[in-house]
Amino acid sequence: MNSSSWLVWAIFSGFFAGLTAVLAKLGVTGVDSSLATAVRTTVVLIFTWALFFALTPAGSFRLLTSRNWLFLALSGFATGLSWICYFRALQLGQASQVAPIDKLSVVFAIGFAALILHEQLNWHHWVGGTLILSGAAVLALKG
Repeated sequence: MNSSSWLVWAIFSGFFAGLTAVLAKLGVTGVDSSLATAVRTTVVLIFTWALFFALTPAGSFRLLTSRNWLFLALSGFATGLSWICYFRALQLGQASQVAPIDKLSVVFAIGFAALILHEQLNWHHWVGGTLILSGAAVLALKG
């Protein structure tokens, strides 16, 4: 793998996340947002386990440490809370307004990376984060 392969995966991630907003908005119409989140989560669960069993060598579970389990579980709880909030916001608002606010996760991730992971921030982070924050505000506050 070359050093830019992360970028290809990140672009696909953004593409599918954008598609998710529109599909979720269509799917949450007329149903409880918690039910919609549960259905989505079940599909993700089945899909990811199928991929795991199809693509991952046997014995991979032995590589997980208690630290891996702890932080993956905490990440799972954070994801669940994010999705519950996201689906409720989609139910109440327009996808074109909810999605930009949801993408403020980038700004939060930059801050958490500096605070928790001790990653060094440079002017790229500050300018990019400010642009994301500004863009989200402009898009969310339309009309």
